[in-house]
Amino acid sequence: MAKAEAGAALGELCSINGRPDGAVYHVFESVAKKYDIMNDSMSLGIHRLWKDILLHQMNPYPGTQLLDVAGGTGDIAFRFINYVRSQWEHQIRQKLKSHQNLSWQEISKSYQEEELKLPGGSQVVVCDINKEMLKVGKQKAQHLGYSEGLSWVVGNAEELPFNDSKFDVYTIAFGIRNVTHIDQALQEAYRVLKPGGRFLCLEFSQVNNPLFSRLYDLYSFQVIPVLGEIIAGDWKSYQYLVESIRHFPAQEEFKAMIEDAGFLKVEYRNLTSGIVAIHSGFKL
Repeated sequence: MAKAEAGAALGELCSINGRPDGAVYHVFESVAKKYDIMNDSMSLGIHRLWKDILLHQMNPYPGTQLLDVAGGTGDIAFRFINYVRSQWEHQIRQKLKSHQNLSWQEISKSYQEEELKLPGGSQVVVCDINKEMLKVGKQKAQHLGYSEGLSWVVGNAEELPFNDSKFDVYTIAFGIRNVTHIDQALQEAYRVLKPGGRFLCLEFSQVNNPLFSRLYDLYSFQVIPVLGEIIAGDWKSYQYLVESIRHFPAQEEFKAMIEDAGFLKVEYRNLTSGIVAIHSGFKL
């Protein structure tokens, strides 16, 4: 299992939200079309589990307004829609149980009225600076049948194109380590959240097992770029992604940065021996 987990460490690329004229922007423009294939190939699908855990920790309710930054291919957005719909369907079932005398037609109508829209007015906005990543996300949404309650916006994490106090939840999954000025991105996250809103960040972090850490490094630097060349035809982009993980602040350091941005009740949860961590904070 250790080798599979090491593969998961590099199995999720991040969508870049730094300066659009930077070299990193072109990394993601280059790999966008192979993004999902590379994630699954390198992680054996474990990145999907990490994202599921993020959604369960968020536990959104019908009516939640979500901003997903650096979420170009829609993985978090689609999970959010599924989760909210599941919550709504549970509420409908509970309601119908208390009305045993309803006809089949009435029950069917209750479902059809909400079939094409997110319950409670829920909305998810996917914001990404890379147009190619957004293009991939839109194509996936169309193929999977997601449309209502979902919008796509080109925008920079350091200068978000949204009004103050607009969203209930801000997420950024595998994206913040490539923001040019992380402190500015955190301040922007704080600004666009409503009072009581929640910040959630899923990002690679510092492995807390020495033996596993050595295996992780070996896999990262010796195997990942080779896979990048074989699958995506791009060695350099994946070499960069490996290096970007090593430069990202460790758990406690990043926690302090989130607190400096104004968030309270900041905490983190390590997953897979600290390969990734979910950081959480509230605007109170």
